[in-house]
Amino acid sequence: MIAIGLMSGTSLDGIDAALVRLEPDAGTYTFELLAFVTQPFSDTLSASLRAVLPPHVTDARAVAELNRELGLAFARAARVVAGALPIDYVACHGQTVFHDGAGHVTLQLGDPFVLREALNATVCFDFRSADCAAGGHGAPLVPYVDALLLGSPEEDRIAVNLGGIANLTALPKNSNGNDVVGFDCGPGVMLVDAVVNRRTNGEMSMDFDGLFAAAGAIDEVLLEAMLADPYFSLAPPKSTGREYFGEPFLAQHGAALERLSVEDAAATLTELTARTVARAIDSVGMKRARILCSGGGARNPAMLGRIGALLPHASVETTDCLGMPADAKEAIAFAVLGYETLRERAANVPRVTGAARAVPLGAIAPHGLAALLAEVESECQSS
Repeated sequence: MIAIGLMSGTSLDGIDAALVRLEPDAGTYTFELLAFVTQPFSDTLSASLRAVLPPHVTDARAVAELNRELGLAFARAARVVAGALPIDYVACHGQTVFHDGAGHVTLQLGDPFVLREALNATVCFDFRSADCAAGGHGAPLVPYVDALLLGSPEEDRIAVNLGGIANLTALPKNSNGNDVVGFDCGPGVMLVDAVVNRRTNGEMSMDFDGLFAAAGAIDEVLLEAMLADPYFSLAPPKSTGREYFGEPFLAQHGAALERLSVEDAAATLTELTARTVARAIDSVGMKRARILCSGGGARNPAMLGRIGALLPHASVETTDCLGMPADAKEAIAFAVLGYETLRERAANVPRVTGAARAVPLGAIAPHGLAALLAEVESECQSS
C-alpha cells in the first residue's frame, strides 16, 4: 500500500508530508519511507492561522475560509511528495486550532474533500474526535504507533517527540499496545521559537541548532517559577497545546523574560523543556531506557545535550538510528493510523488518552473506497 501521511503540528512551521510504502506484518507494519518534504506555510496562510488561534477572537467565516486554505496547502504538499507515483490513500492529521483535552474538545482544520479532489484518492482525517467522544483527551495518539513500530523485545525504550509540545511514549521491553504509557510533558520548542522569532523581528523563526541557547545562561529564578506551573505535577492522562503553553504562558512570565537577552531567554526556555522531559521520564521509572527523539527539537543539539545530561544513565538518540528520520516520524505515524482507520481497528490507547474504551479513529472521504478496502483485506489476509 502506498500512502501519504500529512502532519502539521503545534510549531506552526508548515506541513510535513511522508510518502510511505506500508505492509501489515503479523500485527505490526513494515514501512519504507519513499520521500519526505516539509512545505512551509506562506506568510499569508501563517498570518491567517495565527489570527484564529487563542487568545484571538475570530468568527465562523474566518474559520471556514482557513479550513479551505489549509486543505489546499495540504494538497500542494501531498502532490509534491507523491510526484508521479499513484497513491492508495492519504492520511491527514490537519492543523489543530483548538484543543482542550480535559474537556474532550478538539478541532483540526484542513478540508479533506479539497485534498481528495486534488489527489483522486481516499482521505482519512479527523483522528482525534473519536477518542474525545469516548471520554478521552484525543491526544496523544502517536503512542499507539510507537508501540507498533518502535517497541523492542530486548530493551526498554522511550519515544520522545520534541515538536511544539513535547510528549513521550514509554515502551517497556516486550510491551504490547495496551501497556504503554504516554502523555504530553509540556512545551517542546514552541516557547523558544516564539521568543527567538519576536526578538529577531521575524528574521529567525527558531533557535537553529540551539545556537542562542548554547550561548546563553539559565535564569534559575525564572526557571523555577515556570516549573511551578500546575500542569507539570498533573498525573496522566494529560494533554496540552498552544492554548496553554503558547501566548498565555509567555504573557504570564513576560516581564521576567523581557529582562533577559535573547540568548539567556533561549537557554532558560530550552532548559524548561529539558527538565520537564527528564522529570517525565523519571516518573515512568525507566531511567536507563534508550531514548529515541523526534520532531524539530531533535535537531537542536543544545536541547538533546541537556536532556542527556539530566539522564546520565540513559542513551539519548534520534529515531534516525532505527531508519525513521526524526523529522518524518509524526507524518509516518499518521499514515499508519490511516491504515488502521481503513481496517476499522481501534487505534487509541485508553490508558494514554483517558478514553473509556478503545475505539477506531478517523473519518473517511471516499474515492474508490470499495476497491481500496478490498486491497486492505487482501494485504491483511496475506500478512
